[in-house]
Amino acid sequence: MPVARPESQEPRVIAHVDMDCFYVQVEQRRNPDLRGVPTAVVQYNSWKGGGLIAVGYEARNFGVKRSMRGDEAKRVCPDIQLVQVPVARGKADLNLYRSAGSEVVAILSTKGKCERASIDEVYLDLTDAAKSMLLESPPAMLDSIPEEALKSHVLGLSSGENKGEDDVRKWLCQPDADYQDKLLACGTIIVAELRVRVLQETKFTCSAGIARNKMLAKLASPMHKPAQQTVVPATSVPDLLASLPVKKMKQLGGKLGTSLQDDLGVNTVGDLLKFSEQKLQDLYGINTGTWLWKIARGINGDEVEDRLLPKSHGCGKTFPGPMALKTTSSVKQWVNQLCEELSERIQSDLNQNKRIAQTLTLHARAFKEDELDPLKKFPSKSCPLRYGTSKIQEDAMHLFESGLSDFLNSKNLGWGITSLAVGASKIVDIPNGTTSILKYLTEKRTSCNPSDCSDALPGEPDHATSLISQKDADTKSYKECKVPLESEVEENPKTKASRESASDSKGLFDRDANVKGTILRYFSGGCSSNQRSTSEVETNQLEEEEEKISSSTANITSSHPNLNLNQNKNALSENWIYNIEEIDLSVVDELPLEIQREIRGWIHPSKRINTAKRGSTVAHYFSPARK
Repeated sequence: MPVARPESQEPRVIAHVDMDCFYVQVEQRRNPDLRGVPTAVVQYNSWKGGGLIAVGYEARNFGVKRSMRGDEAKRVCPDIQLVQVPVARGKADLNLYRSAGSEVVAILSTKGKCERASIDEVYLDLTDAAKSMLLESPPAMLDSIPEEALKSHVLGLSSGENKGEDDVRKWLCQPDADYQDKLLACGTIIVAELRVRVLQETKFTCSAGIARNKMLAKLASPMHKPAQQTVVPATSVPDLLASLPVKKMKQLGGKLGTSLQDDLGVNTVGDLLKFSEQKLQDLYGINTGTWLWKIARGINGDEVEDRLLPKSHGCGKTFPGPMALKTTSSVKQWVNQLCEELSERIQSDLNQNKRIAQTLTLHARAFKEDELDPLKKFPSKSCPLRYGTSKIQEDAMHLFESGLSDFLNSKNLGWGITSLAVGASKIVDIPNGTTSILKYLTEKRTSCNPSDCSDALPGEPDHATSLISQKDADTKSYKECKVPLESEVEENPKTKASRESASDSKGLFDRDANVKGTILRYFSGGCSSNQRSTSEVETNQLEEEEEKISSSTANITSSHPNLNLNQNKNALSENWIYNIEEIDLSVVDELPLEIQREIRGWIHPSKRINTAKRGSTVAHYFSPARK
């Protein structure tokens, strides 16, 4: 439900920039012969000519609408050019349009805080830029006003219709205007200049709305399309909202808007002025009631988030009518396809932007056969996201099976899936300076066969592997990066005896111990660049190392009696250990969460961590400091 946020007391300048028929423009840039020609972009599904997902303005002039399919559009406009959207994995591939949108965002973000709302629309907070312009070169002091700014539509000017550029110039340069309108005038010039730059550098046109908040700017941007901009002064707000259909307001297009119409007879946003805030709160709750009261007066406190990248990644597909999926195997086929695309996108985001997604969600629409309650929705399911295509596919199917079980409620009924979607959310930046733990294991891994090491962590960069569970891959890595066979190495008898004594120990460092959730899995003896046969190690060197390890063990045990350290020096000869005082805290945040908690438990002894359940403690995986 909508939530009312307090509007800033300081004047603001917010712009909403919306690309004009963006998919069509992208295709026209790819093929200049389409410029000026009636054009539409259609889905990959060829049934009845494909569904129209974007219609150019030239085609709209002939009556072509997005609700049509390709065959109908050709009947209305025989000369229309239908361009099929790119296809990948049996569904629309929008990467071409996402990349083109990024070009536009890169230009718009140069003038202020920028929030990318979708592939083809952006919010800008130009308050600081407008203030600077007002101080340094206000419109009244400019020798000339940009022509594009003079073409702006200023609501409320000359009874709602601009008489011409002279009237717009007078409004932009009026000396007795209040501070808010002066800032809006500066914002009008800034947006006009940005739109000209976008056209010059990308060949795309866009429209814009300029107002004091996001809500009003969003309402204004489509009012004069294409390639134009609309300004909303404070005095024009009541007239704008008085005649605005309630369903046109964001968040009122669904059940809430229907309730306002049916229960209160509210057909326009202005009709809400008839109701007090208390009355609206009584009917719709405190938050929603206050929000309704405020939007009727043009008040909106939503901030422009400084976000050039999407908050989440998602991909989906619909299966209408006879295409509905009715078997688990058919669902799995499409889940795998969707997860493959999702994996590529989050991996690209990680590589390019150093961001990592934390939650995997599966959405579906479904129906039940012979069911008295067919309106029950298929529940959305979420779980922690594990990087790697196979892991995402596996987890997504588990989510689907869980959702299907809840949907059917243990009844043996036929079912069908009409829509599937997977998404990755809770995307966070990897902190600056963070380095994968694998950086510190370079020497231990360089002698591995390249194919073996790449198989151990399939398709995942270091940042991901330091944060995401890799149980299956790491098990394979350990098995393949093994030490030489006994028959392959000639050992010194005394050294061999020491090694056998260590391998026989059943203490904490037993390699066969359960190490799930710890970093032991990254330490594989066979992955050392300095791998040598034990016959090359002199007996006295081995004894000196054992004495050092025993000394370090005693230090940790005396400081932390709760740590169950095996002090058999032969057992310790092949394992790494670290004194708590020598732990580098700068790398702690890279470790899995349970390891982080364990280490912080050492630092704050009052918070005792029971590590016995994990089978081992992280203390044993850090080598002693070299002196």
